[in-house]
Amino acid sequence: MPRVFARWLASFRDSIADYSYYIDFEKIYRNVDTIKVELNILNSLIGSINIERDFEILLSKYPQILKCIPILLAVRANEIYAMDGDGAFTYDFNNQTLSVAQYKLFMRKTGLFDLIGKHIINNLVDYATGVETGLDSNGRKNRGGHLMENLVESFIQKAGFVKDENYFKEMCIHQIIGRWSIDLSAISNQGQMEKRFDFVVKTNDMIYGIETNFYSSGGSKLNETARSYKTLAQEADTIDGFTFVWFTDGKGWTSAQNNLKETFDVMEHIYNIEDLENDIVVDVMK
Repeated sequence: MPRVFARWLASFRDSIADYSYYIDFEKIYRNVDTIKVELNILNSLIGSINIERDFEILLSKYPQILKCIPILLAVRANEIYAMDGDGAFTYDFNNQTLSVAQYKLFMRKTGLFDLIGKHIINNLVDYATGVETGLDSNGRKNRGGHLMENLVESFIQKAGFVKDENYFKEMCIHQIIGRWSIDLSAISNQGQMEKRFDFVVKTNDMIYGIETNFYSSGGSKLNETARSYKTLAQEADTIDGFTFVWFTDGKGWTSAQNNLKETFDVMEHIYNIEDLENDIVVDVMK
């Protein structure tokens, strides 16, 4: 029974976020653990009525406390540049390269002395954990980029394929040619263009080059992707023993559905998450 594009598009998902998408707590705990001792030493300054003097004493005894200061400002770098009317300075927090007075000035002008001395926070370890959590949320975009790949891979494995035996991850055209001696010049501009597939699945009589993506929001990239995969599918159709498969999803396609429909109309093996859940990998890659 022929598939209906409107019905297929309507089944696209708003999100594919899994439980690990939001925050990588293990990474956060590891990062905080590396400076926990230094943070606990700095905790002795909380509520200090003469914090600049106490900081100077603490720094002379425990110079290693410098290394945990950048994260208090949500900075991962070991050097911080700052300038104002009094000059420009690069502060090294791995090694004390400036005077104690200069580091005190940094703590004062950035507001860290106020944060600690005025008891605005109760524990710098807890505070740093919160900062790390905020910074880690910026990594969602990178994690999101792999979610569709991970999802597709799970269905490839569920279909019985074994990694590095009959399915391969991030495989380039020249690797496919070298492994199975197949002529892929039709999709490589006669060998002038290299392409890497997210996955390659090998069955007894077919090689499947697989691309995956998920778009939660629209943009010009979607139109470009649909057009390029349409061309790739048409070129792949001329190659015996090779099939191009595209798994895509996401409500972002709503704004680019015309280009997607053009590709859908000419491409046999274009599927979404609902298709995956209905065992399309098993049905197609026999």
